[in-house]
Amino acid sequence: MLEQTLDLDALIATVNNLLDAAGDDSSTQKTVLLEYLNELQPFDLANVLSRLEFSKQLAFLSILPVDTAAEVLSHLEFEHQYRLLDHADEQVARAILAQMASDSLVDLLGAIHPLQANEILKRLPPEDLDHIRQMMTYPPESAGGLMTVSYLSVRATWTAEQVIAHFRKVGQTVEEAGYVYVIDQYGRLVGVASMREVILAHPTTPISEIMVTKAISIPVDADQEEAARLLSQYDFTSLPVTDRAGRMVGIITADDILDVVEEEATEDIQRLGGTSPFDSHYLRAPLTELYSKRIGWLLVLLITGYLTGTIMSRFENLLNEVIMLAFFIPLLIDAGGNAGSQASTLVIRAMALGEVESRDFLRVIWREARVGILLGATLGLFAYARALLLGTPADLGLTVAISLCAIVLISSTIGAILPIIGQRIGLDPAVFSSPLITTISDAVGLLIYFEAARLIMGLS
Repeated sequence: MLEQTLDLDALIATVNNLLDAAGDDSSTQKTVLLEYLNELQPFDLANVLSRLEFSKQLAFLSILPVDTAAEVLSHLEFEHQYRLLDHADEQVARAILAQMASDSLVDLLGAIHPLQANEILKRLPPEDLDHIRQMMTYPPESAGGLMTVSYLSVRATWTAEQVIAHFRKVGQTVEEAGYVYVIDQYGRLVGVASMREVILAHPTTPISEIMVTKAISIPVDADQEEAARLLSQYDFTSLPVTDRAGRMVGIITADDILDVVEEEATEDIQRLGGTSPFDSHYLRAPLTELYSKRIGWLLVLLITGYLTGTIMSRFENLLNEVIMLAFFIPLLIDAGGNAGSQASTLVIRAMALGEVESRDFLRVIWREARVGILLGATLGLFAYARALLLGTPADLGLTVAISLCAIVLISSTIGAILPIIGQRIGLDPAVFSSPLITTISDAVGLLIYFEAARLIMGLS
């Protein structure tokens, strides 16, 4: 086996040399090149291919076994995939397209220009066109847009021996070989069995005696996040997808779900940072795209931030009367923003895992209120002791302590409930990110602080 730490530049240089030699001696050198490439995974092969000259990329793709070439292609960017297929030999392109997973193919067709997609469709095997066109009608982020139609289906009357014989016949085209899906004469899913149990069963045992009848499935129009949740909960390697009539239309595999989890996590992280999600590679994304994805939120936060200035100008007399009030403003608003961000992050994550739903609104408020009181009281006592040590007047120290307790309590509650409200009105909970929570907490915190100072210290 090749060492995983093998230098990519050295590997590319070796492949370049072998490709040059293969051009001179197509029989012997191609064999040597194939033996060398067989040691690499498709992802590594895709990295190598993308670093070659385009003419050598085409040669590289044509030398690979067709099934390997199809998998390598799926690791490239969509425009790169189309360019290679468009310039490749007609027979090579058709063979690769015939081997590509249906979900990868649908993703490609949806990402490129419609005229380019039509060129790809012309090269597909006629027997695959209906499935592909049907899959293209499903929203990209639905179970139907994520599924593949390459799965092993049998009838309940078949024996284990018949199932194994059928698998030997069609196994090369099956995306996931771990499960056998049992359907009736109308195509409805009636059960599922593991291939391991089928192989271990007596050859004459009917599949109906092996299968599980209460099969877990997902509707074709369900959100892909629901598919990810089900696969995670039940530790399946694939999940059957059914239409409204219960007919099986495809499966979603665990490797596809990993891509979904990565995409969703990326979007949530971007939103938590106050940025609109974008799919481009960061270093290759145009500056205009980076600008457009970030400026909107910055403007919203800037406008919201004016609230802080407005509140401070309203209480300008208090600040002039007791200048020491200003010393504690950064401490108070930072504590409120941090508490709110903590609460929103915990709730957003819990919602993503299905631990918290919209109906838990009151339970979340009650929980965060109690936690907020404990956190606020602890921080308030610490702030009061610190103020006294600094020689601050006792009434100002008390004002800071009580304000801090109230600010942390309210900020924690606001940070927890805003994502739930967002979900109820159809927004992604991650929209209520740390920057937004912090800005709101700043304004609320200043109001609490100045009103507390007015009441406790007797200021006008």
